[in-house]
Amino acid sequence: MSTVAERRRPPALDVAVVGGGMVGAAAALALARAGFVTALLEARAPQPWSMADEVDLRVVGLAPSSVALLDKLGVWAAIRDARSGPYAHMHVWDGENGAAVSFDAADEGRDLLGHIVENNLVQWTLWQALEASGVRRLCPAEVRGFEAREDRVALELADGESLSARLVVAADGAASPLREMAGIATRGRDYAQRAVVAHVATERAHEQTAWQRFLPTGPLALLPLADGRSSVVWSLPEHEALRVLALGDAAFMQELGVASDFRLGRIASVTKRAAFPLKLQLAETYQSERLVLLGDAAHAVHPLAGQGVNLGLRDVAELCDVLAAAREAGRDIASPHVLRRYARRRRSADTLDARGFDVLARIYAWQSPPLVAARGLGVRLLDRLVPLKRRIAQHAAGL
Repeated sequence: MSTVAERRRPPALDVAVVGGGMVGAAAALALARAGFVTALLEARAPQPWSMADEVDLRVVGLAPSSVALLDKLGVWAAIRDARSGPYAHMHVWDGENGAAVSFDAADEGRDLLGHIVENNLVQWTLWQALEASGVRRLCPAEVRGFEAREDRVALELADGESLSARLVVAADGAASPLREMAGIATRGRDYAQRAVVAHVATERAHEQTAWQRFLPTGPLALLPLADGRSSVVWSLPEHEALRVLALGDAAFMQELGVASDFRLGRIASVTKRAAFPLKLQLAETYQSERLVLLGDAAHAVHPLAGQGVNLGLRDVAELCDVLAAAREAGRDIASPHVLRRYARRRRSADTLDARGFDVLARIYAWQSPPLVAARGLGVRLLDRLVPLKRRIAQHAAGL
């Protein structure tokens, strides 16, 4: 129960963002730029990014909607000029029947479909911008508990300190402790797969094209990097992923060449490899009392469409719009009515996308010959239906 003195004194912050990854840092920066008094709480500061460093194994395909948000926040030019791999084409084909569908930016009246960028470059650039934006950065900081009160949330930190905010934004990842504390359940499924990631040099140029081949074991993507190499994201069953990780470089390059149908020719060199587990997870609701979820805390999706971070950045844009509109109307930015508006819009959109990716993963797992033939027919038909292809491309772009 809040004291009389607390009720008279306004909360120290408008918004406390918990989680300083790409989505959390973008949210803190966007809210601060929109005039909200904001703090960002993160357990570990990001590793400084340097052009001299090897390209990070974790990359993201930034859609036009994400680029537009980062540009609005004043950080896109620095990211683009540092090291980004633009791509103007996407070619997807079925490893079982050869059916293929292609997308071209020129068909959409655009120069590019997106950019392949290192996760830590995006995060580090956002963190550099936070300092000048007036965001109060608390790092290391860990939330041990919180209590929603009449006009604020009281956050209890692991170091014994406390702070108050009108609204708490949980951007603390797929295993979100804040989501657990708020009692918000999730549903979904474990794919029993891991995505094996590496960077490779290939005999032929990637041609600013994102290449993706669907195999019975899962999708394999070769994504264009700025230095001419390609980033590999190879989804495999757990036991296969572990086997592939244990291969020597020569054996790995040969297997990868076969899996990619040698579309870019011989694999000439490979970096170290890593893997991460894949699952579908959706929060039952995106809001609780004076708290909202965004990014992976709200949704984790299969990487086959490369949309995970893009969905999170669309959460950020929606939240900023909803909170700014509430403030302009003189409303409490964390009232249930306001937060429901954000939660309804984003959960509906994210669920549609996540379920769509899941259905696609299931369809490409079909191995029965009649079903494989039907799938091939559907893909070939899609490649000829220009209006439908355009709708799909615009949706992926966030337009």
